[in-house]
Amino acid sequence: MDRLSPLFARFSLSADVFYSGALCGVADFPNDRGIGMLHVLRRGSLRVIHGNGERMEVVAPTLLFYRHASVHRFEVDNPAGCDLVCAYIEFGAGMGLQILRGLPQLLLVPMNDIAGVQPTLELLFAEAFAARAGRSAAIDRLVEYFTILLLRHTVEASLVKEGVLAGLADERLAKAMMAMHGQPEVAWSLETLAGVAAMSRSRFAKHFLDTVGATAMDYLTDWRISLAQGLLKRGKPLKAVAPAVGYTNETAFARAFARRTGVSPTNWVARLDVDG
Repeated sequence: MDRLSPLFARFSLSADVFYSGALCGVADFPNDRGIGMLHVLRRGSLRVIHGNGERMEVVAPTLLFYRHASVHRFEVDNPAGCDLVCAYIEFGAGMGLQILRGLPQLLLVPMNDIAGVQPTLELLFAEAFAARAGRSAAIDRLVEYFTILLLRHTVEASLVKEGVLAGLADERLAKAMMAMHGQPEVAWSLETLAGVAAMSRSRFAKHFLDTVGATAMDYLTDWRISLAQGLLKRGKPLKAVAPAVGYTNETAFARAFARRTGVSPTNWVARLDVDG
């Protein structure tokens, strides 16, 4: 069962590669953009120094993913340097931020642990070290794919114990979460979701909260509002959006939307028009 595709469809994952090549000496990463950062180390080794003075040695091939802004430095002692691609990773708002919940500040994963990554690794560095037309767009897209592989591995290897990815890694909770993802229009209750997970109501409620970090019904509301925002962006009217995401009327939908976003659906769309 595909636990991740519905989530990937609901947030705007994008990569912006800012360095690719053979790194020698010292490189500082202030991350003044305040978003995630991914480093793909293919060859060589480097020393990572964090703002708090913590040091670690990293040997290729490795992925280093910082989920939020984190000042750090790379030091490379070998004159031959190391092959590196560095990118900012933007997850957007809404479900994108939900994905990051529970991830450690630094997720460090040996490349050999991630199934099927080798062909993409070779393609990424072939593009990174070439000067071909469309190079920048190509390596941005390849890094986005790397990020998806990393998140997939995080679920399959149960690397996090809290948050959305932890919930999707749990066999029982995943059934309930996928039911919400696949049928947001259904009038789900705690009882019916517990039934999907084959758990008692009380045990399901506690396990969901402890694992995901939100109640099942709060998570369902967040999911519905995220879907609604996508529909509103495409110009769907409120009378069509409300039932599509599980609300019996426009008033109930508008009330839930305002509680989550701070503005009414109409004002939210108006802001899009102004910003766009």
